[in-house]
Amino acid sequence: MTGPHSNIVHVIGAGLAGSEAAWQLAKSGVPVVLHEMRPDRMTEAHRTDGLAELVCSNSFRSDDAANNAVGLLHAEMRRLGSLIMRAADANQVPAGGALAVDRDGFSAAVTKALNEHPLIEIARGEIAGLPPADWSNVIVATGPLTSAPLADAIRELTDENALAFFDAIAPIVHRESIDMSVAWFQSRYDKVGPGGNGADYINCPMTKEQYDGFVAALIAGEKTEFKEWETNTPYFDGCLPIEVMAERGPETLRHGPMKPVGLTNPHDPTTKAYAIVQLRQDNKLGTLYNIVGFQTKLKYGEQQRIFRTIPGLEKAEFARLGGLHRNTFLNSPKLLDGQLRLRAQPRLRFAGQMTGCEGYVESASVGLIAGLYAAADARGETLASPPATTALGSLLGHITGGHIETIEPGTRSFQPMNINFGLFPPLASAPTKKPDGTRLRGNEKTVAKKQAMSALALADLDRWIADHLRIAAAA
Repeated sequence: MTGPHSNIVHVIGAGLAGSEAAWQLAKSGVPVVLHEMRPDRMTEAHRTDGLAELVCSNSFRSDDAANNAVGLLHAEMRRLGSLIMRAADANQVPAGGALAVDRDGFSAAVTKALNEHPLIEIARGEIAGLPPADWSNVIVATGPLTSAPLADAIRELTDENALAFFDAIAPIVHRESIDMSVAWFQSRYDKVGPGGNGADYINCPMTKEQYDGFVAALIAGEKTEFKEWETNTPYFDGCLPIEVMAERGPETLRHGPMKPVGLTNPHDPTTKAYAIVQLRQDNKLGTLYNIVGFQTKLKYGEQQRIFRTIPGLEKAEFARLGGLHRNTFLNSPKLLDGQLRLRAQPRLRFAGQMTGCEGYVESASVGLIAGLYAAADARGETLASPPATTALGSLLGHITGGHIETIEPGTRSFQPMNINFGLFPPLASAPTKKPDGTRLRGNEKTVAKKQAMSALALADLDRWIADHLRIAAAA
């Protein structure tokens, strides 16, 4: 991946995404200036001036590439020569099947590698506003705590107000885990909205007893407290956690997101449900559905326990649990092109959590592909996107176009997402038999399907590397 370069690439932000982007650029033979405002200006969460500082957990989650989507993303990044994965592997601490790291050793390893690379210059100081106009190739990777001047400049440039707010996230469920012998497809009053067909929601009915118990559980459930520095940030668009709505009165939810009007249960058409929970398709593949209006501050364990009391969701598998926290991210499907460039100003490319991904590894992986795209631009080339069958490609697809807008008019509905198999295109043919020829049963089918998707992802990634990056894939 060496070759002539036409200009320097500026990377703003030296968190996981920016550090990885700078490494990929330099590894490609392209000179980089990596801008980091710390220690000149600290954030509310950071404590050091180290690059790629981990401000929350020290876990990179599962390292099981065969059975877990984030483990698969680990494997793909290793194949692509990721600095973040190299530093994580070198500073691993015991964590069972997860990859957890010594956070100080990890940051020190990343900082040392970037400091010592001859094509990387680290510039300390804040970029207060849009980068200078003569910076023709820029990656913005400033994360969820983007400084106010830069966030304001981006907001003005994009005419978007989706920056720096309390991000209300509703849980997302894998479609195949919903019990459709209880639930059914129908839009309220069979209304056909933009892109809809009149049966666009999955509906889960509740009796009065079930509803009353559900409301009581919401109110009693253990909640996550805001951090001190988050408490003055307003809710986005006035979104309220579902448990706050429940506290306003026992009938509030039944006249809000759980209203039962305009719906008839085909499994029991003569019985009127007392309340109904609706789920809306969340990706174009139709593999993921979000629970409408269920943004929440409930702790994760409480969410799973309480939401699985909803009829039809007793065995729900969650691709993402709900939350409410300060976040800074773009409405990426609208604002960014397929190579993460800002449509309004293509010299600016975005990476990391700003683009709508959640998690350390996801953030770093988007930095990785942004670095490869920027390197190709610097050489006057065009890099084909990674296959949609890969973890990297499926995450990129979610960010730049895999999301669907709401069926009904309303606020922007794109939300950050962790990597999960629900973002992958379905297999052309799911495995049905074991190697010995006996039929797969129950959970064996799910395990076999994930393993088949992982194997396909790595094979397709190796072909993409060989065809487009001119480097040898490493096992």
